[in-house]
Amino acid sequence: MEGDTLYSIGELARRTGLTVKAIRFYADSGIVPPTDRSPAGYRRYDTDAAARLDLVRTLRDLGLDLPTIRKVVDREVSLPEVAAAHAEALGVQIRVLGMRRAVLTAVAKRGSTPEELELMHKLAKLSEDERRCLIDDFLDTVFGGLDAEPAFVGIRRSMTPELPDNPETEQVEAWVELAELSQDASFRAAVRRMAEAHGDLGLRREPAAMARDQAAPALAAGIDPALPEADPVVDAVTAQYALDTARPDDLALRRHLLTRLETANDPRRERYLHLLALINAWPAPESLTPTLDWFTEALRARIPG
Repeated sequence: MEGDTLYSIGELARRTGLTVKAIRFYADSGIVPPTDRSPAGYRRYDTDAAARLDLVRTLRDLGLDLPTIRKVVDREVSLPEVAAAHAEALGVQIRVLGMRRAVLTAVAKRGSTPEELELMHKLAKLSEDERRCLIDDFLDTVFGGLDAEPAFVGIRRSMTPELPDNPETEQVEAWVELAELSQDASFRAAVRRMAEAHGDLGLRREPAAMARDQAAPALAAGIDPALPEADPVVDAVTAQYALDTARPDDLALRRHLLTRLETANDPRRERYLHLLALINAWPAPESLTPTLDWFTEALRARIPG
C-alpha cells in the first residue's frame, strides 16, 4: 500500500472492516470523500482515505457523533480536546447509570410500590446542582437570618448531605428519605426552633449535651427518674442553664428548659442526622434519645401541674 495505489470501495471495505454501505455513507456525508473515480465512475480511495476511515471507525466505536467526527478528521478541532470533552460526558453517563442501578437495587431490596419507585427515581435522578438547591432551600428556611453568626456557618455545613458520584444502595435510600424529610413543613419548623434556641447568647454548652452528660450515669445505674435519687442530676443541669442564661433557677426556667429539650428530642432530628451520616459516609452519630427521654421525664416529674 505505497505510492499512488488506489483501492476500490470493495477493497477498502475488506481493508478497514467497514461495510461498503458504511463507506458510501461516510463518502456522501463528506467525511471521507473518494480520492478519485475510475473511467467507469467507480469510487477510488488512496491510503490517506483508508487511514481516515480507520480513525472514523475508532471514533464511532467511542460514541462520537458524526458532526464531531467530521471536525476531527478535517482538523477543525484537536483530537485531545474532543477526547477530553467526551471523557467528561461519559463520566456523567456513568454517574447517572450508577444512580439508576442504585435506585433499582433499592427498589428490589425494599419491595417498593410503583408510587415509591416514581418518587425515588425523581429524587435520585436530580443533578448535583438540583440536589444542592433542594437542600439549600431547607437550610435557608432553618438558618435564614441566623447564619451571619460564625457558629452557624459550621453547623449548616455539618447538616449538608453530599451524595457521592457512585453511591451505594444504602446511600441512595438515605438520600431519598432525607430529601423527603427536608420538605416536611413541620420538621422544618421544629429544626428552625432548635436553631433559634441554639442562638441564645451566653450558653457555654447546649442544654441537650448537658442533660446527656448528667443523665447518662444515672440511666446506666438504673435510677428511676421520678425518685429523689434523680434530684442531683436535674439540679445540676438547671443550675448550669440558669447560670448561662442569667436567669433564676425557678419554675419558669425549668418549664422553658423542658420545652427546649423536648424540641431537641424530636426523633426526626435524630433520623436526619443518621441519614446524613450514611450519605456522607460519616461515623454513625450518638443517639441522644435514651438520655433525653430519661432527663425530660425526670424534669417533668419536678414541675407541678
